[in-house]
Amino acid sequence: MYLVTAGEMQEMDKQTIESFGLPGRVLMENAGMGATQILLKQFKGLINKRIGIVAGRGNNGGDGFVMARYLSQKGVSVTVYLLAKKSMVKGDAAENLNILSPLDIAVIEMPDQKAFLKHKTSMLHQDIWIDAILGTGLKSDVKGYFRKIIDFINGSDKPVFSVDIPSGLNADTGRPCGVCIQAHTTATFAFAKTGHLIFPGATYTGNLEIVDIGIPDYIVKNVGPRQFLLTSEIVRTVLQKRSPETHKGNTGHLLIIAGSTGKTGAAAMTAMSAMRSGAGLVSLGIPKSLNPVLESQVLEVMTSPLPEAKGGMLNESSFDKIMDLIPGKKCLAVGPGLGTAFGTKNLIIRIIQECGLPIIIDADGLNNLIDNINILKNLKPSVILTPHPGELSRLTGRPVSFIQNDRINCARNFAKKFKVHIVLKGARTVIAHPDGKVFINPTGNPGMASGGMGDVLTGIIAGFVTQGYSPESATHAGVYLHGAAADTQAKNKASFGYLATEVMNAIPGEIQHLINDQQTNPNNNQVS
Repeated sequence: MYLVTAGEMQEMDKQTIESFGLPGRVLMENAGMGATQILLKQFKGLINKRIGIVAGRGNNGGDGFVMARYLSQKGVSVTVYLLAKKSMVKGDAAENLNILSPLDIAVIEMPDQKAFLKHKTSMLHQDIWIDAILGTGLKSDVKGYFRKIIDFINGSDKPVFSVDIPSGLNADTGRPCGVCIQAHTTATFAFAKTGHLIFPGATYTGNLEIVDIGIPDYIVKNVGPRQFLLTSEIVRTVLQKRSPETHKGNTGHLLIIAGSTGKTGAAAMTAMSAMRSGAGLVSLGIPKSLNPVLESQVLEVMTSPLPEAKGGMLNESSFDKIMDLIPGKKCLAVGPGLGTAFGTKNLIIRIIQECGLPIIIDADGLNNLIDNINILKNLKPSVILTPHPGELSRLTGRPVSFIQNDRINCARNFAKKFKVHIVLKGARTVIAHPDGKVFINPTGNPGMASGGMGDVLTGIIAGFVTQGYSPESATHAGVYLHGAAADTQAKNKASFGYLATEVMNAIPGEIQHLINDQQTNPNNNQVS
């Protein structure tokens, strides 16, 4: 499922009008008609309701004028509050505005604060608002009169139906531009915008419905959106069917370097999660003093005691032994619970440069790369990094707030610059690939805000790479299933308080659920 930026959508509209020859007015008609159908589906009994359409003077307002016409034809009481003089409305929007006059649809010109105050009392009697004020092109903060209007609508305690995007929401970043409509439902056109799906935009958007307005497929391909929603169908199609003759020798052998005193749990969860996702064999390289502890935690995993420094931490004395473990392995995961002592840092840098395996780097593996991040540029095997915003902040030198305000571009730019795959964890995890493509994951919930969840994710992704999955497929499957397993815990147990190990143990069930769904519904393309 494509997710488009405001610029990409604008270009599709332009090419559809200019090269395909579909008039802009037809696109507007399709948009308004489709949005009206969604409104009628979402809100029952509209014949007894009063609908207030608050419209700007641009095309977003034009879509609202089309809705006013269709609703009036259904016998619904509609009032249009135009936040401009009628003479200021141009183009396709003006044509649709002019049609309303002979239909006896009330259009109240409300171009300024004075006019708003005049009609404010009567506006309070509306039952539902249609927000057709500002469209997807907004980048700067909403100020002055429009801000007061948005605050008024939000404060009216009436449900709001937004046209294309909640007014005030940045379509690319999902951040409010100073102030933003809080919609009950949003009907967007052609494709969901990235700002609809990432937080906090998803909260402002409410229920999201997509209206097909007639953009030809070849134009979509010409424009080539680079953002996608990660769906169950994408994951289902990459899950590899196993031969009846499969054995542990051909499902891969993973090496994990992890753990330090007080952090054996991180190493254990990473190892067991790899097995839960299907890795045939897992070897866990750990400080030798911790071996008795880890052996009792991970019965199905082989442990490899390594030379250590004081305090139960790995250092460069472990390097030769680790390199001896590399032959025969399909993947290396490094970082969970390692610590950031000077000797550990030097060890991690050497391993990353010389192991020659596909590698997943998480937690302290990332922290040990600070000031040495450029070594990633010269690596031939694939590299997957799984940072949370704080870790990406440390790697880039950008504040966490900067990362969170533009998660997609921060992840994408890093992935392209260093030619790595990035899993930027958080609500609506962002997966960015070196070719610039970005996938947004819809699974997961706030109950995942607890220790160990990241270690489990690292193990799942590493387990898929070990089985021979590409970095793209491994990250997609790992992130989606990790969130889906947590959603199952939230549904069956509680919205929070479940443990990372419970998510880990639920992974095989989530895999089987997707496999069963494919066998039962082979043509199922529904978005989850």
